[in-house]
Amino acid sequence: GREGRCAVKTMSQQEVVLAARQLLERSDAATAGLWPPATALLTRQALESALADLWLVRAPGVQLCSSRAQLLCLAYYLGDERLAEQSSYAWSGLSRACHQHPYELPPTSAELTGWLEAVEALIVRVDVIRSSAGTR
Repeated sequence: GREGRCAVKTMSQQEVVLAARQLLERSDAATAGLWPPATALLTRQALESALADLWLVRAPGVQLCSSRAQLLCLAYYLGDERLAEQSSYAWSGLSRACHQHPYELPPTSAELTGWLEAVEALIVRVDVIRSSAGTR
């Protein structure tokens, strides 16, 4: 039987970003100190998922490269140099926030908001590319 098994629900990129935004916007003593790295982690996961979707459509196999290598060629495959730069900047900041050292300050709410906005724009652009390629 199915006893003891738990269903695993995969969250869409939009749902992951929404969860990150909710952590960022909710003032709760229970999440004090935890919300900056948790928000950064969720946002970075959404960004990396969007990149994986882009590579499946535009350049299969690139997803096997390091994240830095993927970001270096992002402008060419995305067709939007500014968004590629914003995405790369966001990934760098998010990565630092995910691997924070005890002597470093966590990212500010404003930094996280900016990175979230860049990731949301990337998700929208990748969805447009996927739609035009006929994959969803």
